[in-house]
Amino acid sequence: MTWASRLLPRTLFGQILCVLLGGLLLANALGLWLVVEDRVRLSRQMRSDYAATRLAESVALVDETPAAGRDRLLRMLESPSTRLSLEEPWYDDAKAVPDDFDAFAQRVGERLGTRFEHQVVRREQDMLTPRDDMHPMRPPPPPKLARLLPSPPAIDVSTQARLSDGSVLTFRYSPPPPPVDRPLRIIVGLLLVALAVSLLSVWVVRRLTRPLAMFARAADGLARDLDQAPLDTGGPREVAGAAQAFNRMQGALRALIQTRAQALAGVSHDLRLPITRVRLRLEQLPDSPVREAIERDLAEMETLIDDTLAFLRAGDSSESAAPTRLDALVEGVADDIAALGADIEVSGSLAQPVVLRPALTRRALANLMDNARRYGGGRVRVTLSSTDGEARIDIDDDGPGIPEAELEHVFEPYVRLEASRARHTGGSGLGLAISRAVIRAQGGEVTLSRRAEGGLRARVALPLQGRKPAG
Repeated sequence: MTWASRLLPRTLFGQILCVLLGGLLLANALGLWLVVEDRVRLSRQMRSDYAATRLAESVALVDETPAAGRDRLLRMLESPSTRLSLEEPWYDDAKAVPDDFDAFAQRVGERLGTRFEHQVVRREQDMLTPRDDMHPMRPPPPPKLARLLPSPPAIDVSTQARLSDGSVLTFRYSPPPPPVDRPLRIIVGLLLVALAVSLLSVWVVRRLTRPLAMFARAADGLARDLDQAPLDTGGPREVAGAAQAFNRMQGALRALIQTRAQALAGVSHDLRLPITRVRLRLEQLPDSPVREAIERDLAEMETLIDDTLAFLRAGDSSESAAPTRLDALVEGVADDIAALGADIEVSGSLAQPVVLRPALTRRALANLMDNARRYGGGRVRVTLSSTDGEARIDIDDDGPGIPEAELEHVFEPYVRLEASRARHTGGSGLGLAISRAVIRAQGGEVTLSRRAEGGLRARVALPLQGRKPAG
């Protein structure tokens, strides 16, 4: 099992939902990143356009202003992100601007054109303090403006333009950082869209996977009750088609099993006539070992016929289900097994009645207890309990048990683990099959397990408030 399969849910609904919502969240995260990135890029471009336009207008305005009024004009043109100076020389050893300022430099070139000689360069770690680049006679800025002036950045982007009179106007442009606040409205909008799509996805996936759960329940119940109600054929075309195919399969299985049961019942019934004729003819023969052997064989044949008919009719009986005191029923069966010479002990009780078919259930329990008597050393312990909404009957013996690999195989019809086929050891091979068929027809289960202290445990589980028994 890979790590991915371990992390994913085990249900189809959970896996589809995880993939769908994971893709949705990834798409929204990518879209949000693209929106924010595009917003930052657009903001940078707009700031570059605005700064370059303002710079070009400032150069033209300072160039047209007489020298006496330029100092006052520079103070008026300054802003928290831009400082102007006529005191700095032309930078001949300056370096090219970083890539982030290429757009700004390009816009400056477009605005100034060939009218003024200019350059956009960077100066590293040599930027003056906010007011050191100003004229000594220039008064300090108001405290409020001083607080707004940015501290010197590590890289100072300077734009120099040579005016008509030969003086050099230097702009120290420090663009404001990108806005730290995220587009909250866009984020909230995308989150609302993701939430709405997620809820819609949950509804759609649940609607699409619900028929699979319905098919699973129907298939599980089909093994217990072929007469269960057919599936609803509504819904999408594919689901309706699958439900119709399932209903046809259920009908075909029911017809097949009924035909098989009728055929075997007919054969078993027809065998009784020749057996009866043989018995009548045996009455005319003198007593002898041969006659006794033939009578034993006829008795075994009749037992096989009775067991076969009982097995075929286990899930289809005319007996009605009724609330029954299971502890009283178990006590009655235990008394019958004790009469055969078993040392049997019953413990536990069930105060709540169980809806079941008493006669059929009695036969199923008798088969299990008799097996424990014959193969378990004669000592049988029966325990009644209730848990998880079901009544349990544990039948324990002290015999050699059954190999782990054969615990399910012995429930098949006519299966016996003994090498001998003698009646006193092997039986007909239908006892366990009849018991399981009877209990399953009532919504329960019969299982076998090896006990840790030795011996075998047969457990009968019946629903306390389960479905109505089949038939």
